[in-house]
Amino acid sequence: MNRKKIVIIISAIIVCLIGYYLLGSDKEGDIALTTKVEKGTFINEVLISGEAQSTSSKKINGPIAARRFNIYQLKIQDLVAEGTIVKKGGYIGKLDASEVNGKINDAMLSLESAQSKYTQQQLDTTLTLKQERNAIKDLQFKIEDDKLELKSSIYEPPTTIKKLEINIEKNERDLKEKKEDYSIKKRKAVAKMVQVGTEVAKIKKKIEELGNLQKDFTIYSEDEGMVTYVKDWNGNKKKVGSTISPWEPAIASLPDLTKMESKTYSNEVDIRKIKKGLPVVIGFDAFPEIELTGEVTSVANVGENKRGSDIKLFQVLIKLNETNKNIRPGMTTSNRIKTHEVDDVLMVPLESIFTKDSISYVYTKSGYSTEKRQVKLGMANNQVIIVEEGLKEDETVFLSKPEGLEEKRIKLLDQ
Repeated sequence: MNRKKIVIIISAIIVCLIGYYLLGSDKEGDIALTTKVEKGTFINEVLISGEAQSTSSKKINGPIAARRFNIYQLKIQDLVAEGTIVKKGGYIGKLDASEVNGKINDAMLSLESAQSKYTQQQLDTTLTLKQERNAIKDLQFKIEDDKLELKSSIYEPPTTIKKLEINIEKNERDLKEKKEDYSIKKRKAVAKMVQVGTEVAKIKKKIEELGNLQKDFTIYSEDEGMVTYVKDWNGNKKKVGSTISPWEPAIASLPDLTKMESKTYSNEVDIRKIKKGLPVVIGFDAFPEIELTGEVTSVANVGENKRGSDIKLFQVLIKLNETNKNIRPGMTTSNRIKTHEVDDVLMVPLESIFTKDSISYVYTKSGYSTEKRQVKLGMANNQVIIVEEGLKEDETVFLSKPEGLEEKRIKLLDQ
């Protein structure tokens, strides 16, 4: 065998060994299951979804005066679509006016009856007072007649003269009483007319007020803006077919789109991390490309149960620092609340950490060997964890347990 063939054979063997090493030790699975220890800024975030809403909005209310007429439940008959841009005085919706229409009809019947009573009382008063006046005039004529007869009876016997004088005196006394009775009956008749007249005026005013109330059942905007639906006490949006009441008179609202916030709820575990003033990055499901900054403005101290669940949730309000013309109330938001930030620390993925007998350790790769090494851990988020002791920057760690090394001894930190 010549020298050239020996060189070729040796080269082939070397290539085979290199290929075996590459294929055997760096298989596809192993490459994917290792990573480097990184040094950088650790950020811990709480991720929760919420709903965008305005911090300042003007309520569009139904007719509050309806309760004066014992109308307490008003059904929404028509309502513009949510998101409609309206001008001042623009149409918003209409309420079912059947109940107020019925009350107007009843009031009209009452008015006819009251007017009939007024006319009857007027006729009765006119007739009664006319009779009283005629009786007074008859007495006056009688007295005048007696006085004339008295003048012409100067030659009559004294008894005749005395009798005429007594009749005159009696009739004058009766006349005085008649006039007093007439004055009393007139005042009484006037009072009765005032009473029935007041009833007529009262019913007329009621009809006028019911007419104005009927107009209020068609609702118009008092300002310009974008219409959003409001929610009832049960958390459902009011729409056509829903009812409003004097206690919840709003039919819709006009939010101020320059003052927006995200209303969200946190679980019992994460609420301990959330504090007022923490920075937040807000995303929107409807517009993935939009991200706005915000700040936690309110954290509830008392949890509440959501319908259909026994889990306690705590309300968190997040103010948006900026605005965007595409953002609308009711949109779903994704809120990344930054709870901690630590600079210049070593970090590894959570998958690379293993535990045995309360000892945390990793599998590290150094050259051709692999060892189990104890690590001291710090704060963690959903992806990575801080390594305070046991590793150095750029060291290689495994993301899963290498085969055959489960029983290998752990190298402790103090060794």
